[in-house]
Amino acid sequence: MKCPYCGCGESRVKDSRDIGDAIHRRRECEHCKGRFSTYERVEKVPLMVIKRDQRREAFDRQKLYAGLRKACEKRPLPASEIEKAVEEIEQELDRSGKQEVASSVIGELVMEHLQHLDKIAYIRFASVYRSFTDVETMFEEMQKLLHRDTTPQTDTQDQSRQN
Repeated sequence: MKCPYCGCGESRVKDSRDIGDAIHRRRECEHCKGRFSTYERVEKVPLMVIKRDQRREAFDRQKLYAGLRKACEKRPLPASEIEKAVEEIEQELDRSGKQEVASSVIGELVMEHLQHLDKIAYIRFASVYRSFTDVETMFEEMQKLLHRDTTPQTDTQDQSRQN
């Protein structure tokens, strides 16, 4: 690391701290004894979203948040829950390790999270995302949602109740 004062390439790390998304390092130049800070961050490859018409655009966290916020509008959900869902979706996309992801994958992740957050927000989002053309199609989706809520618990959950 070059010293910003004298340009010497030799410096010592005096202190390192994890600051969340980076490592802060306090350094001292071997030549002029000047002290300076450096930050080490993981460089993320920008995620590209493949739209339905095959166009590609950079993933936009704000766009994801706005879509969730719109679906949850006037619902009794704290903003922190919506932010948490956005964070979880973004982390899941990062963990996939892919450089490109279809918009449909993001849409399904949003649907999955909304299904657990708020049923009305889920139906709102689904009506736009799935392009319901009539009331019957929307009603079928509502029945599926209700059916998922009334299906029997898994065996492990049943066993824990018996104990």
